[in-house]
Amino acid sequence: MRTGRALRAGLVAFGVALLLPVQGTAATPHVEQADLVGDINTIMAAYITNAVARAEADHADALLVAMNTPGGISTSMDEIVTSLLNSRVPVIVYVYPSGARAASAGLFVAEAADVLAMAPGTNIGSAHPIQSTGADLTGDLGAKVLNDAVTRVRNLASMHGRNADWAEQAVRNSVNINAEEAVKLHVADFEVADPAALMNAIDGRSVPRSSGSLVLHTNGARIEDFPMPYWQVFLNALIDPTVAALLFLLAAYGIITELTTPGAILPGVVGGIAAVLSLVSLANLPVNIAGALMMLLAMILFLADLKANTHGILSFGGVLSLIVGMAFLINTGPVGLGVNPVVIFGSAAITFAFFVFFVDRVLRSRRRQVLTGGDALVGSVGEAREPLSPEGLVFVRGALWKAVASNGPIPAGTPVRVVGRKGLQLEVVVGQPGEAKEKE
Repeated sequence: MRTGRALRAGLVAFGVALLLPVQGTAATPHVEQADLVGDINTIMAAYITNAVARAEADHADALLVAMNTPGGISTSMDEIVTSLLNSRVPVIVYVYPSGARAASAGLFVAEAADVLAMAPGTNIGSAHPIQSTGADLTGDLGAKVLNDAVTRVRNLASMHGRNADWAEQAVRNSVNINAEEAVKLHVADFEVADPAALMNAIDGRSVPRSSGSLVLHTNGARIEDFPMPYWQVFLNALIDPTVAALLFLLAAYGIITELTTPGAILPGVVGGIAAVLSLVSLANLPVNIAGALMMLLAMILFLADLKANTHGILSFGGVLSLIVGMAFLINTGPVGLGVNPVVIFGSAAITFAFFVFFVDRVLRSRRRQVLTGGDALVGSVGEAREPLSPEGLVFVRGALWKAVASNGPIPAGTPVRVVGRKGLQLEVVVGQPGEAKEKE
């Protein structure tokens, strides 16, 4: 009996020992992390939206968004803001690591979070609406865009008990502050050195939600990072106005080179791949139709110059069209995103040189007289070795050929010029007296 009781007690103790670590793990808060690093675009918006959905499905205690962005596309910014505001899981935006920033569109995303924290050495602000060239938006359009952005950022800040007046200044006057100042001015909620310290600092904090206040439980949380998948990283690299414009030009170079030098194959393959990638890139950017049409017009003018031979006049017009098209290719919206001006003018200069020099040389080489093969004999000068009346032998290019005189009999020793060829028989006429004769 005692042995049986001891065995049962041992089994119970062993079972309890097994359950304790499981219970401890289950009690540990679970926080999922997404990395908002780089430009805010359609791919980044899809990634953050998926991160919110995954955190909700996993019943995570919070979603941590590590941010380092210079800004991006306004429509993508709106998509991310809407996703964060409607998340059933508490959202923590952490401007991290040191040296990171939440600029332009990043300010709007940061203010949409339930908790906004910053690492030492980071900054936030500079959200004034600008054009892709860096110039201010002016006139009625500028006022409309500015007022919309101000109202939106004030709403986001007020909803989370932060400094709406400063947020407005960040939009109106592009003010920018560091982490320490942000906390003092109630622009950010915390300044902490690393994610683990942040989880401990916000534990027990009550955050306002549309459905009521929510208390965070993050002390000692296990943070599980879900970086952007590789295929999205590749697409994200493509979703850049400058990359899209360069891919478009590369496609044009490759295809036109293939057309001017048929059989080269490699330029056509490279141009085709670049064309597909440029379409993928442009499909995920707010393309301005007028800008795209101007770039297409530029290509048409370049091609027309190849056929019309206007000595570069049409190519010059194509360069002007290309500059305007690249400048207005992307509809920047209130956050200012477009093709790099240096790339615009550099590409225009390279493209002009490509069409005026390279393609022109290719076409000239195709128009040159054939120097090899049977057709190379046409135009050559020789000597009649016997009377041609109308047939006989002539000496042309170091060999004797059967020939027929096409403009009457030709005496032996007379200079002749080849005007045609039928098989192995040449057609010749009397050459000019001053033309050189070939010697054996």
